[in-house]
Amino acid sequence: MDLEIEAIKARIIQLKAEHRMLDEDIRRLEAENSFNPIEMQRLKRRKLALKDQLARLESKLLPDIIA
Repeated sequence: MDLEIEAIKARIIQLKAEHRMLDEDIRRLEAENSFNPIEMQRLKRRKLALKDQLARLESKLLPDIIA
């Protein structure tokens, strides 16, 4: 169980780093006046997919609480 939790935490760290890099790429492209809108859309979709993955993994770390 502890190994699974550590693997999830490691994956979260990896995904957060990738998310930050995509955010930087998007900001850099937005600063350019001649960016490719299709490339921008692809980057934003990837960033959103990463955010969804992060939310799923982080929810696995939360204990189940019965209200």
